[in-house]
Amino acid sequence: MAKKEIYTNLDALKPIEKTLNDVNKAIQDSSRTIESSDIPEILGATTGVATGGAISFAALFYGGSVTGLSAAGITSGLATAGSLIGGGMVAGIGVLAAPAVILGIGGYAIISKKNRKKLIESKEMLLREAIIKQKTIEVILKEANSTPKRIDYLRRLVTVLKSIITDLKFDLEIVGVKVNVSVG
Repeated sequence: MAKKEIYTNLDALKPIEKTLNDVNKAIQDSSRTIESSDIPEILGATTGVATGGAISFAALFYGGSVTGLSAAGITSGLATAGSLIGGGMVAGIGVLAAPAVILGIGGYAIISKKNRKKLIESKEMLLREAIIKQKTIEVILKEANSTPKRIDYLRRLVTVLKSIITDLKFDLEIVGVKVNVSVG
């Protein structure tokens, strides 16, 4: 059975970003507790065709001998396009639709590849940030002379950060990114 990524798109990373923002606030504000946290529910649980279409429309609009968008212009444009492959108006529909489909698929592939790269880069960045924040919170816990509520809050943040680190490491290893971190 193939392993599947936990975070399959950038939107799925938003809860991690929200958690890391809360950790920033916890580091900066020594009085912050679960009650003032932005993520109490998380801590509580611890316990391309459009471009092709435009091109096809232009080819249809200007492809025939009759200029303009009229019934005669459209049929003439389709017939001219169809004659390129030895057909008539009906074949012209396929000729004009093909670039839209090809460009749409090509555009999707390009966008998908860019989004995939951005997702992996975001996971790597969030992983590094989570590791740093976990270690920072652990230092604060050791040095802290805080209230029991504050200590509970910080401990829960460490638990959540460990979980985030484990999940991001898992996702990155699935896609072949070598990750050398200790969750601690």
